[in-house]
Amino acid sequence: MSLEQSNVELSNAILDNVVTATLMLDESLTVRYANPAAEQLFTQSAKRIVDQPLSKLIQHASMDLALLSQPLQSGQSITDSDVTFVVDGKPLMLEVTVSPLSWKKELMLLVEMRKIGQQRRLSQELNQHAQQQAAKLLVRGLAHEIKNPLGGLRGAAQLLERMLPDPNLTEYTQIIIEQADRLRALVDRLLGPQKPGKKQPENLHSIIEKARQLVELESQHAIAIERDYDPSLPDILVDADQIEQALLNIISNAAQILTEHKIEHPTITIRTRTVHQANIHGQRHKLSARIEIIDNGPGISSELLDTLFYPMITGREGGTGLGLSISQNLIDQHNGKIDVESWPGKTTFTIYLPI
Repeated sequence: MSLEQSNVELSNAILDNVVTATLMLDESLTVRYANPAAEQLFTQSAKRIVDQPLSKLIQHASMDLALLSQPLQSGQSITDSDVTFVVDGKPLMLEVTVSPLSWKKELMLLVEMRKIGQQRRLSQELNQHAQQQAAKLLVRGLAHEIKNPLGGLRGAAQLLERMLPDPNLTEYTQIIIEQADRLRALVDRLLGPQKPGKKQPENLHSIIEKARQLVELESQHAIAIERDYDPSLPDILVDADQIEQALLNIISNAAQILTEHKIEHPTITIRTRTVHQANIHGQRHKLSARIEIIDNGPGISSELLDTLFYPMITGREGGTGLGLSISQNLIDQHNGKIDVESWPGKTTFTIYLPI
């Protein structure tokens, strides 16, 4: 055996046994080699993966796959530590490293994909939650500061109205009062409920049904709302009105987006399950309820995903950006959390509530 053959066999043995999912791509981003770890990642054999364009193996990617070709021009490796690939309908959080490689006088790309560990994912979640809480505190502080001069403005307009000699001039003071009231209502919505109401054991499916019926009436049954309920879900200690409002905001938002984008066969699926050992904001809960609200809309842009629950952030024309912020606030007050995963054709809001 020649030294070259020996080196090739050694290289293959190394690649076949590393735990990092590794692909070799040509300049057109077509797979030329896939190691066993890559087979596990894509849940397909190497025979099915090889000679396939990478774009066909991935339903959706949070990064532009064209960027993978950069090392061919620069000669330098690139790494993205926060990439989501949707494979077989499931999102995978990965760290992706792409390196240029010369093989048989041909320029190739070596792509290494490592799953982001649970601890790292939890750290990202906690950091994002802390940022959202800080944004809410800032908005609430501003809202309180706005309410005081608004009250003075409205009061002054009322006094001025009584002193005006010409009744026709009250039209202008009425405009001031109406606009002050409108701003006051907006500020009240920004502040939202500060404390949970009275909690008592409730059937979660009864609460979901109320929200579902309201959305169906609003959309005039133009959107199919499918239900997949877990009958074993026990009663849970909640404020029914607040949970209904949180659900209504999310389901109604999904329905509006489906309508605006004129999605063919618009469908919302509501699914409930019990979850054991769920991790909610760094705290492990023995038993939790999970509510998934899934729509087949256009998906949420990656630019919006990280700030989706911030007040006044919206991707919908004419939206106020308060619905999701209020929903998160209400779920937070029940020691729960809301997760979101989205790509074109599927968006899932997942609510976790400790039982």
